[in-house]
Amino acid sequence: MLRIALWKQILAGIAAAIVVGWFSRDGAELLGLPVLTVYEFVGKLFITALKMLIVPLVVSSMIVGIANIGRGSDGGGSLGRIGLRTIGFYTVTLFAAVLVGLVLVNLIQPGLVDGVPARELLALEATAAQAGANIRAGGLGDVIQIFARMIPENVFRAAVENEMLALIFFALLFGYFMAKLPSELGDVQHRFWQGVFEIMMKMTDLVMAFAPIGVFALVAAVVAKTGFDAARPLFMCAVTVVLALAFHMLVTLPLFLRFVGGVQPWRFYQAMAPAMLTAFSTASSNATLPINMDCLEKRVGVSNRISSFVLPLGATVNMNGSALYECVAALFLAQAYGLDLSFGTQFAVVIMAVVTSIGVAGVPAASLVAIAIILTAIGLPAEAIGVLFVFDRVLDMARTAVNVTGDAVAAVLVARLEGEQTAVALATKGGAAAV
Repeated sequence: MLRIALWKQILAGIAAAIVVGWFSRDGAELLGLPVLTVYEFVGKLFITALKMLIVPLVVSSMIVGIANIGRGSDGGGSLGRIGLRTIGFYTVTLFAAVLVGLVLVNLIQPGLVDGVPARELLALEATAAQAGANIRAGGLGDVIQIFARMIPENVFRAAVENEMLALIFFALLFGYFMAKLPSELGDVQHRFWQGVFEIMMKMTDLVMAFAPIGVFALVAAVVAKTGFDAARPLFMCAVTVVLALAFHMLVTLPLFLRFVGGVQPWRFYQAMAPAMLTAFSTASSNATLPINMDCLEKRVGVSNRISSFVLPLGATVNMNGSALYECVAALFLAQAYGLDLSFGTQFAVVIMAVVTSIGVAGVPAASLVAIAIILTAIGLPAEAIGVLFVFDRVLDMARTAVNVTGDAVAAVLVARLEGEQTAVALATKGGAAAV
């Protein structure tokens, strides 16, 4: 039986929504109901289903991920030297990527059209006032309050109230100390949380099976309300993301390679081209992992000892492109609502983009889940992510290529610090090794 890939179904849903939404602009009805009401109802069901998954999915995935890091590097329950260096590079490159996105989204301001917030063009006007009230009530303009809210007084209340920063903090601690337990206790805990995570993955697969219908409804509702006026701000958002991803890929990561690893960046990219192209075409870090490892070992010269640890871990927790995209998307929507976010709120977005990119990486629609978390935390309605679907497939391909490249860069840097002489490093010194 022919099975059509999910992304193709979503693209078809977007195309159909543009056509159907355009012809629904004159108050068409379906079974006596305005079709716009039907679109909004179906779209809300899809967004609500995604929101239903957030708390158990993020908590279980972060607990399992952190525990795996603690158990995996040297078998003794500690991170180990390679593990610490890997996590260090992952953290630095993640922050660097998000900061690039933060700077460009503030410079370009894609959420404004001729200096005016694009909320009406994107059909966001109904919740703009509520969103502004939530921002003010949340007190996120104060950096001290941001950190204070990271520690939950009651973790169960935090789950009920969707205090994701508090839940992420708790999950990080829980996973870390779970890895420190004796094996007879730690194995039981690990199996339990792994089971919860697997269940949430299956539930996510179920929800995403209806994504083409949900996306159709969300996009059709926007087109029915605004026509094609929404195209300009969405296009500018996509341009901002692409420019930020390109800067990180072609400037930030090469600087790390050259000045930290002593590697010629162009030789590295030449060697890793098959993996990067595969990542771009498949939009899957996990599917690209075998090719990424093969290129890194055979063409770059990193040992299997390093690549077999750094790359699988990176495919799970190191998502440079995804973190960058989450930051830009959240701030784009805030601009579109006409919200003037303070430094403290933008700092909170940076922190959440980094942490959520770790917590939900490798999950279907990971970036959508993460963006919903960020929007909720800063007081914006999660329903706003519906407008991001139009260009999401192309942006997903681009950010996956950056994700995979970031993993490979981290592996090279760790290998160099471990004293390995890779082919690209020898070329830097004028050696004869070829890539």
